[in-house]
Amino acid sequence: MAQPIPIPKLGMTMKEAKIVAWKFEEGQWVEAGKVVLQIETAKVTYDVEAPAAGFLHIAALPGKTLPVGAAAGFLAETQEELATLQAQAPVEAAAAPAAAQRTAAAGAPVSGRAPSAAGPAPAGGRLKISPLARKLAEEHGLDPSTLVGTGPEGRIVKEDVERALAAREAASASAAAAATPAAAAGFEILDGKRIKARLPLQGMRKAIADHMVYSLQVAAQLTTLTELDMTEMVRWRQGLLEREKSIGFRVSYTDLLVYVLARALKAVPVLNASLVDGEVVLWEDINIGVAVALQISSYESGLIVPVVRNADLKSLAEIHSAIASATERARSGKLLPDDVTGSTFTLTNTGVFGKAWAWGTPIINQPESAILQTGPIVERPAVVAGELAVRPMMPVSLTFDHRVLDGAPVAVFLEKFKDLVEHPETLIV
Repeated sequence: MAQPIPIPKLGMTMKEAKIVAWKFEEGQWVEAGKVVLQIETAKVTYDVEAPAAGFLHIAALPGKTLPVGAAAGFLAETQEELATLQAQAPVEAAAAPAAAQRTAAAGAPVSGRAPSAAGPAPAGGRLKISPLARKLAEEHGLDPSTLVGTGPEGRIVKEDVERALAAREAASASAAAAATPAAAAGFEILDGKRIKARLPLQGMRKAIADHMVYSLQVAAQLTTLTELDMTEMVRWRQGLLEREKSIGFRVSYTDLLVYVLARALKAVPVLNASLVDGEVVLWEDINIGVAVALQISSYESGLIVPVVRNADLKSLAEIHSAIASATERARSGKLLPDDVTGSTFTLTNTGVFGKAWAWGTPIINQPESAILQTGPIVERPAVVAGELAVRPMMPVSLTFDHRVLDGAPVAVFLEKFKDLVEHPETLIV
């Protein structure tokens, strides 16, 4: 009996997931325990393993969203069972051989059992092809379902495969002859410009794009800029670094900022709010999302926001542990949906990426009402006690939803945050 491949429930809040990629093709044999499918939910990608061995029948193509528990595909015990599944629910045209389906994992080890032909089956329910023709097509990466058979009863024979291969080679030679010097050197040309790489807008990158556009569409966003004197914060961190062995961890500025931010939100709770069904909801829980940058490939980057829950109730050591653990799981692809949902305020600290002094206009992480961006700590001129001095300064940008907040409470919050940063000794009062 065919074994379904269901969408797993990965967290309490998870209701659905999007199909990102199949790691095997339609009709291919899959061993139990092999990663057969990649799904995405809340910007988290997750590898789904085959619950049993069998021939793969794809029921949902990449891009389709399914509810938890729904079958994304099936694993048939025999080719006959596979043919029955294909007849009952045919794969959409070009689903199996499409380039979008082929991933790096498509070259995973395959059992010695012969896979069935990819693509829609003919009226008889089975693709008619001689063993020699099938072998030749597989060796050259040719999809048998695209061939026209000239053998008895439309059977595909060796000569049909050879004819298709010859046509493919002729087309390749013609294209090469017509190529421009730049294209011949390995570059694709578009509108007269050479293309270095194509980066499909999919997976995490598409989730980020959709989320950011949505946020700008639904909220009246305004950014306030300021800068903070980090003299005392630098001194505080340096003292903790000198005691790294005794306290048991190496503190970062992000740890300190989350610690201070949680206390500022507790003092000015209106910033810890969301607009829900026409009402402004002030949250008792202070759950701070911490933006973590991910390097996906040579040219692709991503962003994930794991959540430090009840940050106002955590010690500095507990905050460090939560951030370090979430960052490691984010960069190793082991985050679950619950790790990145439920935040009430977000911090994005771009200061860890260089010393270029800059403010920004961060986009709110919906459904929150505000996000704080901090930059690098740079020595700059500042007026201290009426005199010009050089101090370690940090740029701060606060974007807020003007539907929920006005300038006054934002100014009060920034003043409180500034006071705690510049006078950290008051944190123990």
